[in-house]
Amino acid sequence: MKKRIALVDDDPSVLELHKVIFEIEGHEVTGYSSSSAALEGVTRDPPDCLLTDIMMPEMDGTELTRRLRQNPALANLCIVVVSSKVYAADRKRALDAGANGFIPKSRSNPQAMVGEVMALITETISLGFWGTRGTMPMSGPQTLRYGGNTACISLTFPDGHVFVFDAGTGIYPLAGQLMGQGKKLNGTVLLSHPHWDHINFLPFFTPLFVPGNQFEIVGADQDGLSLEQLVANQMDGVHFPITPSEWGARVGYRSLGEGCYDIGPAKVSTMLLCHPGNCLGYRVDFGGLKIAYVTDNELYPEDSDMFSPVYLQRLTEFVSHCDLLITDTSYTDEEYPKRINWGHSALSRVVNLARQAQVKELYLFHHVPEHTDDDIDKMLQQAAALCAGSSTVCKAAQALETVRLNAV
Repeated sequence: MKKRIALVDDDPSVLELHKVIFEIEGHEVTGYSSSSAALEGVTRDPPDCLLTDIMMPEMDGTELTRRLRQNPALANLCIVVVSSKVYAADRKRALDAGANGFIPKSRSNPQAMVGEVMALITETISLGFWGTRGTMPMSGPQTLRYGGNTACISLTFPDGHVFVFDAGTGIYPLAGQLMGQGKKLNGTVLLSHPHWDHINFLPFFTPLFVPGNQFEIVGADQDGLSLEQLVANQMDGVHFPITPSEWGARVGYRSLGEGCYDIGPAKVSTMLLCHPGNCLGYRVDFGGLKIAYVTDNELYPEDSDMFSPVYLQRLTEFVSHCDLLITDTSYTDEEYPKRINWGHSALSRVVNLARQAQVKELYLFHHVPEHTDDDIDKMLQQAAALCAGSSTVCKAAQALETVRLNAV
């Protein structure tokens, strides 16, 4: 889609390079070598997006952003700061001034900037499946399509902030993808619970070792142990040779209960799930989109003594009208009676939940070790049949799949 782009940079070579790149992509571009001229021009004829450097004569890009944000007529203007000053303090200043995003200036790969800018303009969220299994990783020819890594999902927002849901073995390929971007990272690791298949590869998340990166780790406390203690216990120098004190990134911790929280650019709601220990389900609200990550969780049959209609109603309301529901669908209905009270759900119960909650897309998740790709195909066919006549579309979480969602 063609957009009107305004560029502000006092370096003529950079200004011309960026202008050519956006024009090649079909966009209409206006260039300003003066921040004062940009303030006047953008106010008079607002573009869809303004890209500004920080280090500018007359006024810097942060001050330009602040002045533009004081004009109510420019409320819908997307402002992106593009700078070679990648210090955390400068990024925070730009975002606090009202910038929609902060992108490091790259002379080696300026084309990558176009994709990031367009994601900001269209408010595109990128969801990545990196690990889709539960209990333990599995390798071999029978797990190639849906993958063999344990739970890890990423959610990348237009401003570059990344949510990482759980830290199973799938966090390792995610780390490689993030490191390949060659830029400082700002993100949140949201742990559902501290069972091994959800935390044991956090020590291999290499962005935590990079100075300049910033991450917050959030989740529930367990039996008197803080979240920070839970993470440190598996990195105590005995079970793993590197301790959290050797992380180079700035890492903070936040313990969550049930509630609603401001995390990064999104509203995040939490709910305690039916699983051994404190296990949190997450719902992310951003730009009119609702995405729920609900694993691990056991939905008891209605004829079971453990069935709770109150819990089912609360969970239905929690995921109501979600655009995506990614949830524990470990067992077939035939398998479940042998594994009751293991903390995981049967297929039909999950599909009924999605239908009652009028979820748009249901993703089967937490594939058990013994299920092959063919077994998951059969479960997906059964889920689709159970969803017939409803508005819910059933899919199965597939390793290395990327889903792009545009804010409403």
